[in-house]
Amino acid sequence: MPEVPRFAANLSFLFQELRFLDRFAAARAAGFEGVEFLFPYDFPAAEIRRRLEGEGLTMCLFNVPPGNWEAGERGMACLPDRRAEFREGLKRALDYAGELGCQRLHVMAGLAPADAPRDRLFATMAANLDHAADACAPMGIKPLVEPINRGDIPGYFLHRYEDAIALIEALGPERVGLQHDLYHAQIIEGDVTRLTERVLPYATHMQIADTPGRNEPGTGEVNWDFVLRRIDALGYRGWIGCEYRPRGGTLESLGWLAPYRN
Repeated sequence: MPEVPRFAANLSFLFQELRFLDRFAAARAAGFEGVEFLFPYDFPAAEIRRRLEGEGLTMCLFNVPPGNWEAGERGMACLPDRRAEFREGLKRALDYAGELGCQRLHVMAGLAPADAPRDRLFATMAANLDHAADACAPMGIKPLVEPINRGDIPGYFLHRYEDAIALIEALGPERVGLQHDLYHAQIIEGDVTRLTERVLPYATHMQIADTPGRNEPGTGEVNWDFVLRRIDALGYRGWIGCEYRPRGGTLESLGWLAPYRN
């Protein structure tokens, strides 16, 4: 039986048949030991902690506040005129992370303004990440960056792996990590196994969904058994978040996991 890394349920994508706070128990009943989600801020941290502790779940990852999500904002880290707001959002994220025992925070880059020089946006994001790394370090937390394809989020600033790696190298891989989402990776570059081999030294967290469609593994073009076995052989032992849209019910979508469970 393959000894692949641990899988976490993304509660923003899975178990949407249930209310959010009921998804923790559903994830545990389905065999998950860890969870992630986009944002916790609509709920008291103490209530989320109660759900985590009650089910014996590890809180693996969530996002720093992205600005006005409902209005289409997708982060602030690259935006020069939002630095103060970014820092306030980071404080809020750290309050939640401390309460929930979460050691990974995804810092969303934001949408690139059409008239803004790219080097200014890059420098702003580097400065914000530098601040985030300093703020996170005393709590044992690591901020992460994730390349996101521009088909899913048009105009997203951090849409190339080379830019993500440049940021991490500039700030130090010990301070900032890569959130390697293989769904986005396949769309951005393809050849996802070789890309994973290349970026593995920076990868602190991974996520999966098949392409096209962002549905469960086994519904698209990727040979997931090959990819997951290669990830295992490379020595990755972090969490892999299941951030996909089930084609049917969540439980029906989990059949692909059976070979990887002890």
